Amino acid sequence: MSGERRNMSVLFADIRNFTAISEQLNATELKELLNQYFTPVTKIIFEHEGTIDKYVGDMVMAFWNAPLTVEEHEQMAVLCALKMQMKVKALENRLSKDNMPSFEIGIGINSGEMNVGDMGSIYRRAYTVIGDSVNLASRLEGITKYYGVKILVSETTQSKCKDIAFRLIDKVKVKGKDKAVTIYEPIKLSVDLTEKEIKKLNLHKKALSSYLKQNWDESLEVFTTLMINHPEDKLYEIFCERITHLKTIQLGEDWDGSYKHVTK
Repeated sequence: MSGERRNMSVLFADIRNFTAISEQLNATELKELLNQYFTPVTKIIFEHEGTIDKYVGDMVMAFWNAPLTVEEHEQMAVLCALKMQMKVKALENRLSKDNMPSFEIGIGINSGEMNVGDMGSIYRRAYTVIGDSVNLASRLEGITKYYGVKILVSETTQSKCKDIAFRLIDKVKVKGKDKAVTIYEPIKLSVDLTEKEIKKLNLHKKALSSYLKQNWDESLEVFTTLMINHPEDKLYEIFCERITHLKTIQLGEDWDGSYKHVTK
């Protein structure tokens, strides 16, 4: 358990609006709600060869490829996240029967070099990971709500997941970072995509490609079509509003299409 630097994947998952949910419950009910959530998602993490790092309130943190080697740990982490979201959805009926509030979770995943080992003090230690790659995963979880998506992964993670279909979401500079990162939303296994989903992804790809080339009119037209056809998808409204604003200002030659997030 001595410290070492390894290429790993890390996952952060948080219950959305947990403070508001906790105010509806007494201490016993809140404990029961968290137990009903943590137990199945922990099982899913173990089934996907992940290591639980810690629980902090409503947050669960896990990582892959330490202490034991995990082949294709990037894909294992993403498949785990997809299964976790399915489990949370399945919990709705059970929680309703127990008069418990249902909830959603946001998940962020990143892969890269991390420091892992037995860390702490002479009084208490924990086997954990630290580093910039870990911080990025936490930031990605934090901005899932902004985009109206349930999972966000970095380009580093996405590039290693050959069996999973993704939707390119944005190019961002998260709080505290000056380097832009391309982020993606995992959809499902590529072989399971329907024709309708493929058509939607292709239209989205076309709209985003035009956006990055500053072809505002073409991009706005396609994003507007997507927004009309998929009003439940917050992302398209975001890009329509953003493009409408960008059309009115003069962008510098160094514009790289990235959006800077100033909050966690």
